[in-house]
Amino acid sequence: MSYRCIVCGKKSISGNTISHSNKASKRIFRPNLQSLNIILDGKKTREYVCTSCIKSNKVKKAI
Repeated sequence: MSYRCIVCGKKSISGNTISHSNKASKRIFRPNLQSLNIILDGKKTREYVCTSCIKSNKVKKAI
């Protein structure tokens, strides 16, 4: 699974997780993607879309 929204292009970013002793280690922040049946270029496809695009109606759901 590619962690990328098909609509807005939101993807994973890297950062640090900070422990109690203030030690930093690398981690990945992943977007909240949902698998959804959408209409893309007039065809019904199953793609991964982020929840912010679903909430703001940037995507047309296929029934």
